[in-house]
Amino acid sequence: MTARDLGLAAIAAASLVAVGIALTLQYRWEMQPCPWCILQRLIFVVIAAVALLGLLWRGRFGARVAVLLIVALAGCGIAAALWQHFVAATAETCALTLAERIISTLTLDERWPEIFTAYASCKDAAVNLLGIPFEIWSLTLFVLVTVAAVSAWPRSR
Repeated sequence: MTARDLGLAAIAAASLVAVGIALTLQYRWEMQPCPWCILQRLIFVVIAAVALLGLLWRGRFGARVAVLLIVALAGCGIAAALWQHFVAATAETCALTLAERIISTLTLDERWPEIFTAYASCKDAAVNLLGIPFEIWSLTLFVLVTVAAVSAWPRSR
């Protein structure tokens, strides 16, 4: 396995572990997600899928496409986490926000409600995990995914 393959595999694994942790916190410790939490969850799932496709699509071109998509998706995740932290966490309602519209337009909340349904308002979902706001944990992982993706960029021979 090449360093590029290890990087893409690590990105996929870290993204899926993040979703697993979110689901564990939701169902085991009653930390209910808001629409912005769900949007970040979706972005992690898509990043994992793209990283796995990058592993399957052999060659530099496939890896470069995967890396570019991962960086773009992680950028969207960073923006979502920052929006959640600075704007949504203080809002009384998340109704009709961009996050809610994306999730409902994709009908993910109908197809997989146990994973993609928001049960809390943004203000109610503003909780700390080990003294750090939950969305900052997400933000940190999106930044690490970006760094790992850039590191996985295939070099010319």
